[in-house]
Amino acid sequence: MFNKKNKELNIPNHIAIILDGNGRWAKKRGMPRTYGHQKGVENIRTIALAASDFGIKALSVYAFSTENWKRPKDEVDFLMKLPAEFEKKFKDDFKKYDIKVMFSGRKTHLSDKNLEILERITENTKDRQGLILNICFDYGSQTEITEAVQLISQEVKENKIKPENISKEMITERLYTKDLPELDLLIRPSGEVRLSNFLLWQAAYAELYFCDTYWPAFSKKSLEKALLDFTKRNRRFGGLK
Repeated sequence: MFNKKNKELNIPNHIAIILDGNGRWAKKRGMPRTYGHQKGVENIRTIALAASDFGIKALSVYAFSTENWKRPKDEVDFLMKLPAEFEKKFKDDFKKYDIKVMFSGRKTHLSDKNLEILERITENTKDRQGLILNICFDYGSQTEITEAVQLISQEVKENKIKPENISKEMITERLYTKDLPELDLLIRPSGEVRLSNFLLWQAAYAELYFCDTYWPAFSKKSLEKALLDFTKRNRRFGGLK
């Protein structure tokens, strides 16, 4: 059993999960896709508390991508109601477990109401010392990197940075995730084997773990299995050990 007190286990500081398979999970049960999304949001709570219990410092979840706007309007409209439901349902639990919540993603396409909710959750949890739950909402890694390059370009234009001094550290410091530990493990449930524009820069040397379980059915036991697999990996970061 995975136990954070076991010194022989290599506990990742930062894990990320692509929340995939909600619609297919619902369809198998004869339910609409929105039902799967509802259960998927509820499962964020389950896995966040499990990650906290396992001693993980940061958990990033891919909740809504910059490409998800292409989905049917009724599905997108339903997904845009989830921030309010998230705040209402989970704020007491997250307070009890001292969980800090942050959001990564664009702010230009969300409604004023949702922006207000995200800002309020961030402000109310900013001083907590437990797990950092990073919810990637209207997130796309290519957009994130593009925005970082735009910021650096502006600083070059203003003669604050010389082009020859641009480093990977400078780019990292301008990403949404700049305040998080380096990514150790990226998990994708549902049977798909791709990153889908999620944390591409951060995943450069992260371990990847794929499983067939749909996200609403991804349990604490599923997370434990992924973590046990992680402890067996030989992470060389391009070198030799």
